[in-house]
Amino acid sequence: MDKKQKEKLSQAIYKKALGYKSEEIVKEFGKNNDGELELIKQKTSTKHNSPDISAAKLVLELGENFDDYDSMSIEQLQLERDRLREIYKIVKNKENDIL
Repeated sequence: MDKKQKEKLSQAIYKKALGYKSEEIVKEFGKNNDGELELIKQKTSTKHNSPDISAAKLVLELGENFDDYDSMSIEQLQLERDRLREIYKIVKNKENDIL
């Protein structure tokens, strides 16, 4: 993974961790008198995507060491995956207890 790809990935994770707004466009089509499809309605709305707890935890845990995954071996990555899965289970159980 080159530096540009790493930067895009880290920006995407930070964005998901903090929450973001996205634009959603819904188009409705119908047939005109000639039987061809034409745009009848178009609705644009802004959707708020809430912060993601898993992405936030990842950002907090990795901090400045976000790019260190590139230097890990397959075995190290698998151990890290298992560690993060356990953290996710704990967080999910706490969320269920709150709800």
